[in-house]
Parts: sequence; structure tokens; C-alpha cells
Amino acid sequence: MFTVLTCVTQQHNLVLVGLAGLICFLASHCAMVLLHRATSSEGAARWVWIATAGAAGGFGIWATHFVAMLAYDPGVVVGYHAGLTLVSLLVAIVATSAAVAAKMAYERWVANILAGVLFGAGIGSMHFAGMLAIELPGDMSWDSRFVAASVVLGIAFSVAAFRLSVRRDRSVVSRFAPTLVLTLGVVALHFTAMAGVTVTPDAAALDPSTLLSPEVMAVTIAAVTFSLLAAGFAAAMFAVHSDVKAAKAERNFKLLIEGVTDYAIYMLDLDGKVSNWNAGAERIKGYTADEIVGKDFSLFYSDEDRSKGSPQRALKTARTDGKFEAQGWRYRKDGSSFWAHVVIDAIHDEAGELIGYAKITKDNSKQKADADRIEEVSRNLDAALENMGQGICMFGRDERLLLCNQRYLEIFRFPEGSVRPGMQYRQIVEIGYSARSEDPAEAAMLAEAHYIRNMALIRAGAGSAVHKYPSGISIQQKVNILQNGGWVVTFEDITDRVKSEEQVAFLATHDALTGLPNRLQFGERVSEELMVAERVRGKVAVIGIDLDKFKEVNDQHGHGVGDMVLVELTRRLGEARQEGELIARFGGDEFAATKRFDDLSALHDFIARLEGALAGVITVDGFEIKTGASLGVAIYPGDAESVDGLLANADLAMYRAKQSLLQKVCFYEAAMDETARRRRALANDLWACIDRNELHLHYQVQKSVRTGEITGYEVLLRWRHHELGNIPPMDFIGLAEECGAILPIGEWVLREACREAASWNSGYKIAVNLSPIQLGHADMATVIAGILSETGLNPRRLEIEITESSIIVDKDKALRTMRQIKALGVSIAIDDFGTGYSSLETLRSFPFDKIKLDKSFMAEVESSPQSKAIVRAILALGRSLEVPVLAEGVETQAQLDTLFEEQCDEAQGYLLGRPQAMGEAIEKAA
Repeated sequence: MFTVLTCVTQQHNLVLVGLAGLICFLASHCAMVLLHRATSSEGAARWVWIATAGAAGGFGIWATHFVAMLAYDPGVVVGYHAGLTLVSLLVAIVATSAAVAAKMAYERWVANILAGVLFGAGIGSMHFAGMLAIELPGDMSWDSRFVAASVVLGIAFSVAAFRLSVRRDRSVVSRFAPTLVLTLGVVALHFTAMAGVTVTPDAAALDPSTLLSPEVMAVTIAAVTFSLLAAGFAAAMFAVHSDVKAAKAERNFKLLIEGVTDYAIYMLDLDGKVSNWNAGAERIKGYTADEIVGKDFSLFYSDEDRSKGSPQRALKTARTDGKFEAQGWRYRKDGSSFWAHVVIDAIHDEAGELIGYAKITKDNSKQKADADRIEEVSRNLDAALENMGQGICMFGRDERLLLCNQRYLEIFRFPEGSVRPGMQYRQIVEIGYSARSEDPAEAAMLAEAHYIRNMALIRAGAGSAVHKYPSGISIQQKVNILQNGGWVVTFEDITDRVKSEEQVAFLATHDALTGLPNRLQFGERVSEELMVAERVRGKVAVIGIDLDKFKEVNDQHGHGVGDMVLVELTRRLGEARQEGELIARFGGDEFAATKRFDDLSALHDFIARLEGALAGVITVDGFEIKTGASLGVAIYPGDAESVDGLLANADLAMYRAKQSLLQKVCFYEAAMDETARRRRALANDLWACIDRNELHLHYQVQKSVRTGEITGYEVLLRWRHHELGNIPPMDFIGLAEECGAILPIGEWVLREACREAASWNSGYKIAVNLSPIQLGHADMATVIAGILSETGLNPRRLEIEITESSIIVDKDKALRTMRQIKALGVSIAIDDFGTGYSSLETLRSFPFDKIKLDKSFMAEVESSPQSKAIVRAILALGRSLEVPVLAEGVETQAQLDTLFEEQCDEAQGYLLGRPQAMGEAIEKAA
């Protein structure tokens, strides 16, 4: 740094150094100004500005170099070689032009770095080319360190200058910062390079005729430099001035044209192509400027109008007449149409030459719609009156008819031509009744009564009334009183609506299938009967009715047949019912009946008639269906004093009748409530039995019939109640299914059985029964998988037993769950096989791993040839399907021998082993 300062202060003329710096600043600023002009230009104009920036800026930088060289005193006489001097000038111009072009061609940091490198390297090349042009008596040498430092400084300052040139801030500092940095770069490059120059004089003399003298160089450089810089600045200022004027004109145009949003205003060229676009055009037609400029304006016309040449005729009219004006349908970008008012004006220049068209479009859709609406109303008023679904007529304050439509005449069936405007309302009413009555006196009386009643309603301001006529029609009348005292009245035939409303009201209180009263109406009727019975000290019986085995009818024959059976039973009940008796259907196969009585014999007669109607045979689609029902009777006031109490007690009695083999009719007894309460208490205890540790498992052995070896154990649940002691499974399993406790209990059984089996040394299988409720559970397979994972039991040691009734409830869902369980590796057996009607279909639907023959067949296999034949058939079926069969209920050796003869696979029963606690069962197995 010290060497550079010494070079500047001791080897240079400081006045000329200052002049060189001024020239460099002006040249750099001119280059930056012209760079901005090139940036804001397009096409050929951009290249002109790039060339101008290169010429003016490059020459100015070159001038800086040679003025600074004139200021340098090497200690000897120097001159300049003309050719090399010209080369250095060209290098400066090319380098400046290339840097400006690179700045324009690239974006962001790439442009700044590339432009800075080109400019810095170019100015360095210019400097050293200029140094080679110096002719002096001696030798000139360079210090490579200063040479390298000068080039690096030139490039670094140049990159920074081009980086600062992109700032948008218009302050004085930001405008001149790029110029100052670029000037510093040129100056730093020049004087750092000059500090590394060493001149060694010798005795050789120079030929002055081949050299340019410093004086000539100074004059030439000064003249050309200031001329070029002046020309560059003048061109830039002229361009800026022109741009300002153009921008102001364009801004005014945009404020005027683009600010208008209610009109589409745009220009067309001579060929009808859109050349500009305002905000109103975009709002009305949906196109943005980028989408539509350059497109033909016929785009706004329909295909039909384009085929007729309508757009071309419009331009021709504007061209010949100076203006085209019309209205018509035009189309938006989305294809929708609007009614447009269009004006096209021909635009001419100062010489009168046509240069294009100005087009103004206004959306008049609303105005056209309003006009069309008024025209439509005016044109179609009569047609509307004649074709409306309601009858309408208008009367003046003097009660004379002003107008009416045809529908009014049709509703009241006036004879043709009998009603005309000007007639009195009373006269019209008389005509209407006379046309529908054969007795003139009766017609006159009815007409007078109708006139008085209806005029009273009209004068009282009653807006609406419904008239029901003996013919069965219902007419709704709506009246609007006019300010002048007259009135307008409409009539609507609402016969169908009234019938529909009555039907809806009927369905709200009646069963849709049978037409019998539903639970709501039944409750209201019983409530009324109770109030009457209380006053007359009578009695009211409520009878709960449930059809026997109706579910089987639906399952075997379908719900359509079931509905036919219900309809037929309803018909029979209707025939059996007498005055004062009510029969209702609550839904499904549940009916109810009520009767108020004084003598008990009347009630028994009613019950007998109900039994007779419900019992018998019904033939549907060739099927003979035997019907019957269970009845439960509760009597007011002895059994209950409220509707709900009577219904509840009748249900209890009915359930008792269903459970009885002999009784089909049961009367309510107080003991039934106690039984129901005990069942509810037992159901509550079922939910707590797991937490109380009251459940335990027994195991019944299963053996091979052929070898007598143990094949597995069936898991049986036992409940030791904390107060009642041991409760048989038949007394609590069904109750657990009813109350839902079977889910947690069944999961406990699975987990406990798997946990214990996993601890056995043997590999015996365990068979666990699955309730229909469990099988219907959506996550049953997931539950089983979790238990197997938790207990570590091999899935192949677990066998799930499922009854046919479990599958019948929801066959698709049950089969889906069974497939998921089997996918775990667990085997599935069908339990109690042979007792269901769909056994063979069940075997076809799912590949069971085992068939368990129901114990009812074994009980009779010794005494009944039929039972033995069935056993033989089921065993043969198992062999044909390659499914092993296990016989349940083996209690005698003869039964076991029969199974051996028939090649049964496995058996279980008291003969082979009774259900025992876990420890006992395992000890016997060992």
C-alpha cells in the first residue's frame, strides 16, 4: 500500500491524476446510466443501448488510463505506438460492452459476478495493452505481485459495483454508489499496476516519427472523451425525458381507461385483433390481458355469428361509416353469455390513415332481463291466468266479477258460458249450487247460506278458509282485500293434499303394514278406558300378544311371506273383534289388545276369540304355515293402575306363557314381578362376578374312539354365587347374553383357559364355546389374537366351538369373523350339529375343522333305528368332507361301541369323564 501511495505522489502529476479520476467517474456513471436504459428497453433498442454503454464507458475508462499515463514520469522521454494504443481502446470498449451484456443476460448473483469478472479482466487487459504501447529508451519490467493484486482489485470492485446497480432505492447515495465503487476499481487497478512498474533507461534513441507525442495524446483524448461522454449523457437524458412523457401519458390512459370497470374498453388493430385490455373488459368477459391480447375479437361471438361473418361486417361498418353500434349476445371466457351494447369507432392518425378501432362494450343483461320480464308479463298475463293450477277471480267493491280464469270455472264445474264479468257474486254462487243440485229450493237455500258465510269471512279479513263439499272435494280459498274495497280470491283443489295429510295422520297412529292402531294410539285408548272404568267402577284388561315361532317363518320363507302372514292374521283378528274392543300392533310379531268389561266371562270370551283367530294354518305361496300365539293378561285396577304398568305386567304374563309348554294364556301374578326382579338382580351380579372372582372353569375330556387316547378338553364355565352358591350354566348363560355381560365373561373364559393350557406339559387342545353375541362382535378375532399373544398359547391348541344359531343371525358377518379367526391358526368346530334346519348349507358355507354331533342323537342311538341312521349319515358326511366328527353325550359302553363300529373319530361324555376342576382333570390325564 505504501509503494502505491509513493508511486501516486512522487511519480505522477497530481493535477493530471485528478483529471483522470474525474474522467473515470464520468465514464463510470455514464456506463451505469446507459446500463439502466438498456435494462428498461427491449428488442433492438436494448442492443443499441448496450453498444452505446460499451462505447462511451469503454472509451472513458481508456481515457482515464492514458491521462493517468500522461501524468506518469518514468524519468525518460516516452512515446506511444499507434497500433497498440488502438488495440487497448478496442479492448476497453469490448470489455465494457460484454460486461453490460452479461448483466442483462443473467440473473441475480451470476450476472453480477460474470459482469464484474469480464469488466475487471477487460480493464486489466486494456491497461497492460496500453503499457505495451509505450515506447521509451530503456526496458520496462513488472512486479508480478502488483500485477496480480491490480487485477484482483479491479474484479472485486467491479463485482461490487454491478451488485449495487440493482438496488431500487432512489436516494442520492444509492444512485452514485455503483459509480464510486466502479471508479475506485479502475483507479485501484491502474495505480496498483503502475506501482509494480520498473523502468531501466538505456542509450538507444526513439524515432519520433513512429510515436505519438504526449501532447497530441492529451488533446486527442480530451476532445474525444468529453464528446463521447456528452453524447452518451445527452442520449440518456433524452431517453429519460421521453420515457417520463410516455409514462405520464400511459399513466393517464390507465387512470382513464383501466379505472373504468362498468365498460369493456379496448383497442383492435386493423385485422380485428385485441391490442390492449382494461379492467372492465376483464370483469365483463373473464379474460386477463395476457390471455386475450393478440387474439381476434370474433372470439366473443357465437359460432353461428362467426359463420355468418358478423364480426367482419361490424368492422366494415365502422370503417366505412366511422362507427358501428348494435346490441346482441356476446360470450365470456367460461362460455356464459350476456346481452351486450357494443360501439366500435374507427381510429385514424393525423394523416387520416386508419390505424385501428376503439371498442366499447357494456353488459346490459339486467336491463334486457327487466325489459323482457315486463314484456313477458304483459304478453302472457292472460295465458298465465288460463293455465295456472289455481282458480282466480277478482271482484270490485260492488261485488261484481271483474275477471276470472278457466281453472276457477273448472273447479266449481260451472256450465259453459254461465259466468261472465259484471255478474254479482251472489248470482255466481247460485249458479254453482244450481248446477250440482236437482232440487231448486235446496240449491237456493245452500247458496244463500254459503254466500252469507263466505262474505262474512271476506269482510272480516279472513285470509284463508277451506270448504269441504258433499261431493268429497276440498277447496282452499285465499282472499286478499284490495285498497278500493274489492278483493282477489284464489281457489285451489286440495282434495289430494287433504287425503295425504289424513293418511300421514293415520300412519302416525296406525301400523303401516296391517292398518291396526300402533302403540301410541293404543296407549291413548287404554288411558280413555281407564278414566271411564274409574267412573263406572269397571275393569280394563290389557292383553300382550306374541306370535309363536314367527322368526322361523321369516328365516325360512323370507320377510315377504312373514308380512303376508301378519296381514292374514290381522284380517282374522278384525273379524273376531267386537264393539268396544281394540287390537293394536306394536311391531314385528308383537300385538296387544284391550277391553273394558264388568263380567269376567266377557273377558274370557274375548280371549277365546283372539286365540281362535291367531291359531290355525295359513297357506302362502304353497307353504302351509301353522300359527299360534302366547297371551299375557293384566287387569285394572288389581294388577296395575296406569297404562305403562298394565303393559309391563301383561308382558310378564305373556313371557310366562311362552315359557310354558301347556299354557298359551297366562294372567299376571304378583310372583312374576318377584321373578323379574330376581332376574334383574342376577343380571347385575353377572357384571360383577369377574371382579368378585366367582367364576371358575371345569374341563371335560375328549378322547379318540379308536385308540382311547386323550385328544383334548372342552372348557365349561361354572359360577359360584356369593349368596346363592353354584348356579347352573343354563340359568345364567342366556341371561348373560340378554344383558350383554357375555362379552366380558366370554373374554375372561378365553384368557383363563388359554393361560392354564399354556402351563400344561402336554400338548392337548382346549375347546372353548363362543356365544352368538361374541361371534357378532366386530373385534372378536382381534380379541382372540391378543389373548393368544398375551398367554403364549400355540393357536393350534385352541379350538372355538360355534353353534349353528350363531351363524344364522347374521350369516355374512359371522362367516367373515370365522375366517379371520381361522387365519390366526385357530381351529373351529360346529357344535350341536344336526339340530338346525340349515346344517348342510352351513357346512357348505365354511370349512369347519370338526363336527360335534349333538348329544340328543346319542341318547336314543340304542333304542331308535332312526337316531342310529342319522348318526351313521352324519359320520359318513364327515368322512366324505374329510372333517372329523366328535360325538357328545356318550354315557354307556354300548353307545361307545356303536361309535367305534361307525368309525366315529372322537367322543366325550360321562362314560369317558365328567367335567372336573382343572387340577383333577390334569391329574387324570397324567
